[in-house]
Amino acid sequence: MSTEETASSSKTAPEDDGMTWWYRWLCKIAGVAGGISCAIAGVWNCVTVNPLNIAAGVWMVLNAFVLFLCEAPFCCQFIEFANSVAARADKLRSWQKALFYCGMALFPIFLSFSFTTLFGNAITFATGVLYGLASLGKKGGAVTYARLQHQKQGDEERMTGTTSGAPE
Repeated sequence: MSTEETASSSKTAPEDDGMTWWYRWLCKIAGVAGGISCAIAGVWNCVTVNPLNIAAGVWMVLNAFVLFLCEAPFCCQFIEFANSVAARADKLRSWQKALFYCGMALFPIFLSFSFTTLFGNAITFATGVLYGLASLGKKGGAVTYARLQHQKQGDEERMTGTTSGAPE
């Protein structure tokens, strides 16, 4: 295989972010559930006279649309650019999605703090938290932890100048 073929195959392969298949699906399902809750609460929030509640409700409906567009593009199959937006969203790193989803969920709460905006955006914020936890990576195994502890013990022995724990 030549270097050009290797470079082209590495460009087409998706970047492995360390997420397992079930965690990736959990994040997608949480995103869809967040979109549903945002849409319902956003429409409910628009049934008022207060302009800030209406603005927060419209923003929540837009949040629902963005969540459906990024997490479940098959829900938006009649929108021409849905697949390209979803492909770009899949290329984002986990921490970028976490920051985007959490910020997107907090904005309507700052506009109009009420139970509707709080509970309507809770699942969207939880989706951002799930992506944020994914960006931390996997936890280390017992072997790695034991190796680090052994190395730490060796460093302490070198600093004190003892190897068996008894003074020389």
